[in-house]
Amino acid sequence: MNAFNRIVMIIIALLLIAVPVILLLVAFGVLSASLVNQYTNYQGGLQFLTGISQSSFTQSVLTIIGIIGIVLAIIALIFLILELRFRLNTAKSTLVDDTPGRETTITPKAVSNLIEAEAREAGAASPSVSLRSEGRPYGVKCDIEAPASSNRTELATRTRENIQRSLRDQDVPVNDVEVTVRGTARGEGG
Repeated sequence: MNAFNRIVMIIIALLLIAVPVILLLVAFGVLSASLVNQYTNYQGGLQFLTGISQSSFTQSVLTIIGIIGIVLAIIALIFLILELRFRLNTAKSTLVDDTPGRETTITPKAVSNLIEAEAREAGAASPSVSLRSEGRPYGVKCDIEAPASSNRTELATRTRENIQRSLRDQDVPVNDVEVTVRGTARGEGG
């Protein structure tokens, strides 16, 4: 999805949230109806809707329409939160060599596989990797399990050093590597 589509979606989601909230605040007397009407001229629309509702809809139908409006506002809020949250933390492919004719891009999946291999080489079991990218460099979070007979601190340090060295050797930009030992591996062979 390109930036224009995201902006349009965010504006629509904000409108779907703001309009019902403002109308509810007016209905409960939190906001002055004349103040809101001064900026939005919503009363013209309400008069139009009042003419339709008095002649066409019963009170139960109006209640159902109100509930549907609230549900749509909640769904819009959820979509807005998901759009903003996941777009900020999603790792993207990054350019590791920008020499003309030799441009090289590395995918987040390839970086994850490289990190998992380096963690296993350091002696860790069951590595789990999550990446985020703010701009060009990656932020790395690697959760590992330690064999029962190992020193967890030394294993975490060795794993972090292996990951940093390997990423540096592959020219993968990285700004932070965090290694967390989740617990003890069930089997020594890992």
